[in-house]
Amino acid sequence: MKTNSPDYSKKYKCIFFDLDHTLWDYETNSQVTLLELYQGYDLLSKGVTTFDDFHTEFKKVNAELWYRYDRGLIDSEVIRRERFKKILEPFSAYEVKLSEDISRDYLDICPKKGNLMPRALEVLDYLTQHYRLTIITNGFEDIQHQKVSAGKLDSYFEHIITSQKAGHKKPSREIFDCALNLSGVKSHEAVMVGDNLITDIGGAQNASIDAVFYNSEKITHTQQPDHEIYSLHELRVIL
Repeated sequence: MKTNSPDYSKKYKCIFFDLDHTLWDYETNSQVTLLELYQGYDLLSKGVTTFDDFHTEFKKVNAELWYRYDRGLIDSEVIRRERFKKILEPFSAYEVKLSEDISRDYLDICPKKGNLMPRALEVLDYLTQHYRLTIITNGFEDIQHQKVSAGKLDSYFEHIITSQKAGHKKPSREIFDCALNLSGVKSHEAVMVGDNLITDIGGAQNASIDAVFYNSEKITHTQQPDHEIYSLHELRVIL
């Protein structure tokens, strides 16, 4: 755990959380879903050599698309439309209907998986006794609410603010201002917890909100969040 500021925990009234990769275990839930789809659509017979190859291609394409989305270069519909097209093409397995069907099923099945990041519920049980909690997430309104429900997170959060609902996405200041207004707190009374240095940490800093970088993969970086943690459990020390 790293900290670049004094202990301001007593001044916080509200904690903002990212959802994917921070509370909801996107990687595990996605992998389980992709295996179901690989087997269900018999992609081996269509030329997709192994599930590991399919999963690896998904992670590469998905990361590229979300990188562009986070920087405002594409909108969410491009992700929906292009993701599985780009994944199937290297295997010469792309067909319009197959791509559309897998995309539809992925978006239907994956959000209903309930795996969470390690110790997430334990930490939320602690935090909810001392703070009001809000989720701020870039994503589709219906899908993100399904994830919250599948992970049994509903009862912990006063508000779930999606980029679709707010009309702005992280790192835009406006989505954080929306969260502050709904929560009835000032910027210095809130702290943001998230795994993305651009959307979560950079976005919080754009809105003059303290930020905790959840660096579960221990990546090296040059940004300076107010705090950096490697496990959600470390929030109990900071907060």
